[in-house]
Amino acid sequence: WDFLILFFCLPVVIFNEITKKRLLGDMSCRIVPFMEVSSLGVTTFSLCALGIDRFHAATSPQASTRPIEQCQSIIAKLAVIWVGSMTLSVPEILLWQLAQDTSPVSGGVTEYCTMKPSSNLPESIYSLVLTYQNARMWWYFGCYFCLPILFTVSCQLVTRRIRGTDKKSECRGTKHSQCEGHLNCTIIALTIIYGLCTTPENVCNIVVAYMSPDMSKQTLDLLNLINQFFLFFKCSVTPVLLLCLCRPLGQAFMDCCCCCCEGCGPDTTSSESSADSKLKTEMSSSIFFDKPRETPPPLLALGTPC
Repeated sequence: WDFLILFFCLPVVIFNEITKKRLLGDMSCRIVPFMEVSSLGVTTFSLCALGIDRFHAATSPQASTRPIEQCQSIIAKLAVIWVGSMTLSVPEILLWQLAQDTSPVSGGVTEYCTMKPSSNLPESIYSLVLTYQNARMWWYFGCYFCLPILFTVSCQLVTRRIRGTDKKSECRGTKHSQCEGHLNCTIIALTIIYGLCTTPENVCNIVVAYMSPDMSKQTLDLLNLINQFFLFFKCSVTPVLLLCLCRPLGQAFMDCCCCCCEGCGPDTTSSESSADSKLKTEMSSSIFFDKPRETPPPLLALGTPC
């Protein structure tokens, strides 16, 4: 979702700031806020799901022998997170619309997005959208800021408390403990980045809600641009942070890039290198799961037609 934000929303915002014309017109005024709010929801619920996973890993009586989670289960969780985030962001599509204004400096017509429900909506939907607009500031602050931070902090404190009082923690393998600590550091780093990047937006929302009559349109546009800049910064930093902190994910990403650049050759050297990198990735992939690999998987025979 971060890549979708960067590849779709960022060009639209830059084009609007340069030309004062809205790319794709009224559609972009509705789609861009929808995708940005959905991005906040995806990050929020993903952090909550990761916190629950770390809590289960700490409270499991046999954490070191838990089976590896099936791919279907992971896909189902991701589907719930994405569909839930997009569903909660549907009011943004009905809330924004395109407006035009004449610039006092150049005299040209400028296009901008305004938060105003369309009067053509049915009465019941119109009232719901107005209710959402009135509660939007506190909904942002409570769901997309307080919830992931408090959830992550609570899960980390409970996890540390359980591990500190658990006498059986010494029986766990050293590699397993390192993997658990690495995962916890990754989640904490993601939460810190998310909190730092969403704090300006929540502060601006509160300021605008109580001081918007006394603020000029240029100031409001500048605050909105700052909020979007921090959102784009979060979307840019999060994938890099994951690739740097999660070694198996970074190694797999580098292997894919090398395979795409160099091509897959039939020579033995590349096959041996691919097999070695695959072995290292499989041996280190236990960082994603609670079950460490006791022995490395056997190497496949090389030089076969496959």
